[in-house]
Amino acid sequence: MTETLDIKITKTAHSRLNETDFNNLPFGKVFSDHMLVADYADGEWKNFEILPYGPIQMSPAISALHYGQAFFEGIKAYKHDDGTVSIFRPDKNAIRFNKSAERLCMPTLPEEVFIQSIAALVDIDRDWVPAKADHAMYIRPFMFATDPYLGVTPSATYKFIVLVSPVGPYFSKPLRVKIETHYTRAAEGGMGYAKAAGNYGASMLPGRKATEEGFDQLIWTDAKEHKYVEEMGAANAMFVLDGTLITAETKDTILDGVTRDTVIALAKDWDIPVEERKVSVEELVEGAKSGKLTDAFGAGTAATIAPVGSFCVDGTEYFLSDPATREFSQKVFTTLNAIKYGTAPDPHGWNYIV
Repeated sequence: MTETLDIKITKTAHSRLNETDFNNLPFGKVFSDHMLVADYADGEWKNFEILPYGPIQMSPAISALHYGQAFFEGIKAYKHDDGTVSIFRPDKNAIRFNKSAERLCMPTLPEEVFIQSIAALVDIDRDWVPAKADHAMYIRPFMFATDPYLGVTPSATYKFIVLVSPVGPYFSKPLRVKIETHYTRAAEGGMGYAKAAGNYGASMLPGRKATEEGFDQLIWTDAKEHKYVEEMGAANAMFVLDGTLITAETKDTILDGVTRDTVIALAKDWDIPVEERKVSVEELVEGAKSGKLTDAFGAGTAATIAPVGSFCVDGTEYFLSDPATREFSQKVFTTLNAIKYGTAPDPHGWNYIV
């Protein structure tokens, strides 16, 4: 256990809390009063500070802007009826944060330091956590390289920042999804399993094309043959096929989602068969035709449980059952919310109380 982190705290002189419309919280556009900032230099993390949210000064030559050494995490905090604030499974995000860092040749952050940094910021801005159903505080820790040097080599200095943002639901309706069979999100040997900024930059053109065609999300397929489902643009893709929960196995092309892991744990608690394996587009099409595909949804921190209403493959669209009638994803959604908001027991100890 790391000793309590020494964090310098400078509070804002003017809170924006009373100026914020908590009935209108577009995702990722409203930020709280404070942010956490720390520096990596001379082989160590230092200068941990919570200060008023605002612009930061940096050189236009920093290597993150030129060579892409940047990545992030996504976590949520929830307010319970008694005012308690809990962060959901930050230990899992700490592990994945360091996997991303290692893949991008960046310094890791001790897991306890990662968690303490987030908890300290959430505690300072706990009044920003919405006390409303299906609302939460979204937490965005990220790291980027700061050496002012135009050379293709790992930076020697880095900045770690945490932002927090009150949010409402990410999706408001069942998703119309396009299964992508041309563009590629990630290839074997690449960095698809890291939450690298570059992965998301590469997804924007095909994502925009899909939006222009009337779709809400993409489901990516493998880079070699485009025959196997990998993940959605904003979540892991999960399916119930003939009574079994199936999802693509996490490899170097697929993000090891915290919500994905949570859904699998709940399914096992309920003695529902789980298969983590290659999932072919063909078997999803056959399942939709036969009725054996009874559930399909995205699972992610931002998206939570996002039902898929239909999916389209090479111009042919397959419609699934009304999400409100789906037994598994409805049960997962209800159970997860009850645990996160503190209205049900937390047998796995997923809630980190601030």
